[in-house]
Amino acid sequence: MGATPLSLADFIERDMQRIMAEWVKFAASVPAAAQMNDVALRDHAEQILQAIAKDLRTAQTRAEQKTKSQGGSDGQPGAETAAQTHALLRATSGFTIRQLVAEYRALRASVLRLWSDDFPHTPQALEDIGRFNEAIDQAIAESVDFFAAEVDRWRHVFLGVLGHDLRGPLNAILMTSRVLSAAAEGTPRSQHTDRLLRSGERMHDLLNDLLDYSRTSLDLGIRVAPRPCDLAHECREEVDLQRAALPAASIEFVSEGSTHGTWDPSRIRQLLGNLVGNAAKFGDPSEVIRVSLRGDDDAVQLRVANRGPEIPKPTLDSLFEPLHHRVELQTKGERTSLGLGLFIVRQIARAHEGSITATSSGGETRFTVVLPKRLIA
Repeated sequence: MGATPLSLADFIERDMQRIMAEWVKFAASVPAAAQMNDVALRDHAEQILQAIAKDLRTAQTRAEQKTKSQGGSDGQPGAETAAQTHALLRATSGFTIRQLVAEYRALRASVLRLWSDDFPHTPQALEDIGRFNEAIDQAIAESVDFFAAEVDRWRHVFLGVLGHDLRGPLNAILMTSRVLSAAAEGTPRSQHTDRLLRSGERMHDLLNDLLDYSRTSLDLGIRVAPRPCDLAHECREEVDLQRAALPAASIEFVSEGSTHGTWDPSRIRQLLGNLVGNAAKFGDPSEVIRVSLRGDDDAVQLRVANRGPEIPKPTLDSLFEPLHHRVELQTKGERTSLGLGLFIVRQIARAHEGSITATSSGGETRFTVVLPKRLIA
């Protein structure tokens, strides 16, 4: 065409509005953008391209190029980029991750096509194209990461709202079941009433686990209300409750040392109940589940041990991950768990500035919880 060659960075800045027109044209074709105006469609595209043009003009060593090609970033730590902000806004506008990536694919194609149409390629063009593709890929990676995080955040919000809203009708069901049971006092409760009560209480426990999981996923942590208490007394009462709930299991409890301190007793009972229930579900039903509590001046150590199949190391390392199931060991009964029990246990320990560890060897699995006697302010 006889035109003086223009670097890709100069071309992007000179023809920004023409490139933006192409961007808006493609973005408007996405169904989620039906009600969006041009300003919303342009979003942070211009800032993204300005950042790319700046990157093209910045000297880059081979080592820096390799780092970038492998997903590394040379941005300021903690600074939110235009690509990340764009991803958040597209996520809240109803775009899918596929549509988000398609925007970048269309942007890449239109910039290179418009530049090639206007100017002949020079030896420098090959390097410009390579650098441009790297910059686009980096922007895609930043956008996808933030988009996925935003989608996950709203998923956890939804789960939290759902769990909270389901509590109302579930409480009504439980209350009605208890009224029916009380009305029949003095006569054997029917099998249907028993089943209704057990199922309602199980749903109540599942909803509590779901709400706790949602809170931790939103970085709100598990709520605790510490107060002075005797942990031996609380654990003994919880073990008695578990004996009634698990009549086929044999559960022993021993306590020694000083067990008075400051904790949330209801949360510690929840922690212990989850550990005992886990032992009953996966351990040898003919063996005793041993619960022990030992206290000293600074902390208490709560341990739950059971005999049964040894847990492989890879499985042991992931036991406290959310939504984890020990499928290979769960052979009896139907699955009635969200796989959140041990995750909640760890979160309760952490909320008390404590810790939990698991070991499995010689046919015995042990969970050990260490709880300081005073929460760190």
